Amino acid sequence: MTVPNMPPSVSLPTHDDVAAAARRLAGVAHHTPVMRCNTIDERLGAKLFFKCENLQRTGAFKFRGAYNALAQFSDAQREHGVLTFSAGNHAQAIALSARLLDMPALVVMPEDAAASKMAATREYGAQVVTYNRYTEDREAISRQLARERGMTLIPPFDHPHVIAGQGTAALELLQEVPDLDYLFVSLGGGGLLSGSLLAAQALAPRCKVIGVEPETANDAQQSLRAGHIVRIPNPHTIADGAQAPSLGELTYPIIREHVEDIVTVSDQQLIEALRFFAARMKVVVEPTGALAFAGAQAFSGEDDGAKLLHGERVGVIVSGGNVDLPRYSRFLAD
Repeated sequence: MTVPNMPPSVSLPTHDDVAAAARRLAGVAHHTPVMRCNTIDERLGAKLFFKCENLQRTGAFKFRGAYNALAQFSDAQREHGVLTFSAGNHAQAIALSARLLDMPALVVMPEDAAASKMAATREYGAQVVTYNRYTEDREAISRQLARERGMTLIPPFDHPHVIAGQGTAALELLQEVPDLDYLFVSLGGGGLLSGSLLAAQALAPRCKVIGVEPETANDAQQSLRAGHIVRIPNPHTIADGAQAPSLGELTYPIIREHVEDIVTVSDQQLIEALRFFAARMKVVVEPTGALAFAGAQAFSGEDDGAKLLHGERVGVIVSGGNVDLPRYSRFLAD
């Protein structure tokens, strides 16, 4: 299926693309662990399975999509290199993937990006160009630089190879833990959710997939209700990885067709989730990485007197763990 507003050669990815990405990533990406927690199971009356992409290479699921995309470059594309724009996790993923595949990388990052993410991007070997996220257009800057330097632009989510690669996280989870009733997935631009939906449609068609985004950045929820892509310029939330202003031309139709629902959580709910991860599960998670868990807790509230997730098998993708330590300590402080 071709997609409006995209080049004719671009079509929506399928589960076959996710399966091909899994083969491409074998031995390169980490097969991240699935964790359990009796405390939260008892609290929600359900069985939760946490897919820990915070333990992925570069600290987030983004490595999957980045490597899958770059691994399919032609020799000419590799020679000229890759360019992307990102607040941090995709930036690091592109930088490391480019290093592994021996090609140049340039990343356009907001000047107020997390210091740890910017430092890691440079340490992986990428050149970083900064911009003001509130006054400048990162996509316009990136397109101009790509033209000037002959580099291939790989966006953070709206690319078929990126979407397929991100779907391998859910693919692994569903292969390891079959018969999930629900799967909660964090949502910014929709790459991870789109890929997860493709994996679930093939491996667990009865599983209800729920996207979770910050309540101040609920463009996807609004888009689902409106029937078209809704844009929220510069949304403010501590979940910096979910500050994409809108879904993409590729991610939107996949989400519209297959998602069960999209729910939102507050920054305070994210902070409470971070504290739970640290105190009870002993793992470091960034705010965006906690979206799915916070969403599962919010979703499990009372509905006609019965907890919605009671007795269910629930997958939760913990999407990342890259957070500056001083900022993280403030989140954890009482």
